[in-house]
Amino acid sequence: MPVFEGILPAIVTPLDANERFNRTAFERLAARVYAAGVDGLYVCGQTGEGWVQSIEQRKAVAEAAVHASPAGKTVIIHIGAASTAQSIELARHAARVGAHAVSSLPPPGAYSFEEIRAYYRDVAAASETPFLIYYFPSLAPALNTTARMLELCSLPNVAGLKFTDSNLFRLWELRRSGAVVFNGSDEMLAAGLLMGANGGIGSIYNLLPAEFAGLYSNASAGRWEQARQLQSAINEVIRVILQFPVFPAVKATLGFTGLDCGPCIAPRRGLTEEELAELRRGLLATAAGARLLAS
Repeated sequence: MPVFEGILPAIVTPLDANERFNRTAFERLAARVYAAGVDGLYVCGQTGEGWVQSIEQRKAVAEAAVHASPAGKTVIIHIGAASTAQSIELARHAARVGAHAVSSLPPPGAYSFEEIRAYYRDVAAASETPFLIYYFPSLAPALNTTARMLELCSLPNVAGLKFTDSNLFRLWELRRSGAVVFNGSDEMLAAGLLMGANGGIGSIYNLLPAEFAGLYSNASAGRWEQARQLQSAINEVIRVILQFPVFPAVKATLGFTGLDCGPCIAPRRGLTEEELAELRRGLLATAAGARLLAS
């Protein structure tokens, strides 16, 4: 099994005006975050708008991610979809093109724990690479106990999970069981690492990859005060981003740096001209944001 650890941006999917995949912009973004020292990519998750792209376009993004990743980097493809059959199709494609693992949110909808467990069991069994669950309890209220998460992590071929929640005691319990755990709350990466997370996956990593890589490096070396200081600098930027719809704000910020990633997929709206100006002002008022916009 590959070693799963480190900093993996939940990479944005650049699109053109017709919502088609912009591979050139994707390759530029991948090169930028790799140059900053990240350890891999998490592809077509919520930040990458995987759920609202066609199956064929998602396959194209997966292929581009593997192609753009240097040797030694980890590519995890999110293959969550509206049906088990679609997720299995995407999982098998990811393995064929050379991804190191696949991951999935629970299927969208009001499903019971038994239905979610069956989904994960079947998709993980059909996958030819290790499988990571995506724990996001606000999207799947049925995943409401540590015991249930431990049960899912014990399924064959499940290596662990991406953990997006503030219950860091539960993160510790899952990590203690031997599961791989990637922290998923960008604003709490240092805390998640302190509680044993193997690394982090997040949206703001697209904007501040060097800061997140530095935070991880300091935490790994036990330099917790330096890690805390970097987390504080990152969180100043997150405070600004959270004043707007997050995914359009991330894409807009990349655009400020000269990397046009296009719109988000409708019905998600873009930012107004007034919001764009306010976003830029807010970013410039933070040290990390000012450095980003000057780069």
